[in-house]
Amino acid sequence: MTLYALPVRFGLATSGCLIAYFLILSLFDMHTNVFFSLFNGVITGFGIYEAIKVFRLRSGDRFNYGRGFTAGVVTGFVATLVFTIFFAFYSTEVNTDFLSNLSTTFFKDFKDFEGIVFFTVAIMGFATTVVLTLTFMQLFKSSNNPKKSS
Repeated sequence: MTLYALPVRFGLATSGCLIAYFLILSLFDMHTNVFFSLFNGVITGFGIYEAIKVFRLRSGDRFNYGRGFTAGVVTGFVATLVFTIFFAFYSTEVNTDFLSNLSTTFFKDFKDFEGIVFFTVAIMGFATTVVLTLTFMQLFKSSNNPKKSS
C-alpha cells in the first residue's frame, strides 16, 4: 500500500460529500448562508478520522505519528482542493449570481470579491484539516508510557 493512495481516495470521497451537501443547500436556496458551512468541518473531520483509522488498520506495526498525520493532511487537502475548484466553477459558471447574492448578504463591496471568497474557502479547509488531524492523531498515536505491572 502506498502512503498516499488511501488518503487520496478518502479525500475524493470527502470532497464528494462536501459538494453534495453544498448542492443540497443550493436546492433549498440556503447556500448563501455561511453558517451552514460550519457543517463542512463535520464532514471533513469525519473523512479525516476515517482515513486515519483505516490507514492505521492497514499499516499495522508500520503505523506511526508521522504516517498518520500525513494520511490526515493529504485527505483534508485533497478534499479542500477539489471542493474549492468545484466552488469556483459553480460560482463563476453555473450560478453567476451566487457571489453577488453572497456579497449583498454579508459584504457591501463586490470589487475583487471572487478571489477573496475562493481564498477564504481554501484557507478554511486547510486550517480545519491541520487542526482536526492533530486532534485525531491524539486518539490514534501509540503511547510511549511504560506499562504498569500489577
